[in-house]
Amino acid sequence: MSKIDPTARIADGAVIGAGTEIGPYCIIGPNVVIGANCKLIGHVHVTAQTTIGDGCTIYPFASLGTPPQSLSYRGELTQLRIGSGCTIRESVTMNAGTVVGGGVTSVGDRGYFMNCSHVGHDCHVGNDVIFATSATLGGHCEIGDFVFIGGLSAVHQFTRIGAQVMVGGVCGVRDDIIPFGLVNGQYAALEGLNLIGMKRRKFTKQRLATVRAFYQKLFHGPGTFAERLEAARPLAGEDPAIAEILDFIGKGKRPLCLPAIAK
Repeated sequence: MSKIDPTARIADGAVIGAGTEIGPYCIIGPNVVIGANCKLIGHVHVTAQTTIGDGCTIYPFASLGTPPQSLSYRGELTQLRIGSGCTIRESVTMNAGTVVGGGVTSVGDRGYFMNCSHVGHDCHVGNDVIFATSATLGGHCEIGDFVFIGGLSAVHQFTRIGAQVMVGGVCGVRDDIIPFGLVNGQYAALEGLNLIGMKRRKFTKQRLATVRAFYQKLFHGPGTFAERLEAARPLAGEDPAIAEILDFIGKGKRPLCLPAIAK
């Protein structure tokens, strides 16, 4: 059975999963579905058409499913979907989607969102991400699996961040970041590959060498970046990571985050 503190306010229509604990002074709206074995420690606010997967732990003053911070919003009932096994720390905010953006903000499984981090409307965040303190997404961002965003870093709206990227602290991210990239700086610039993350994902020494050689050719070889990109396309078959990077670049509609010296 669920355990609900008598000071919590659960609206009619909300669904609370088996084994879930709703702590003091939580407020749960009528269209909310919370999975099994979750723990809302206290003072948690969940509204809109929000679904939360099994086994999530949500700390005080988190606010989930609140209206999108968009001038296009006209009060429609839109969605926030949060996966299973997430940890959402104090004062985290995640906004519901907008009709213009498809109506859904989504967060994958096993995310760790440190205090005061923010997921904007219509963002789509992958699995196993870590958002450090006050990491912030503008609306419509796409974030891949195993991404780490450093503390006080902000990602511009409509930006894509590929899988296994590491963003340093206090970065302003304005451009799309290739999968496996490592970026740093006041205005984020590509500094190389996230080798530590790749090793954790069991990349062999041979795979690391192959992808690093590709990276050097693409970003630091002779000629312009456009010329190097065209020359690198046949290398997609050398490693799945290379194919993923080239596919990510090919699908881009915004500028790409480049090394500070790349042209």
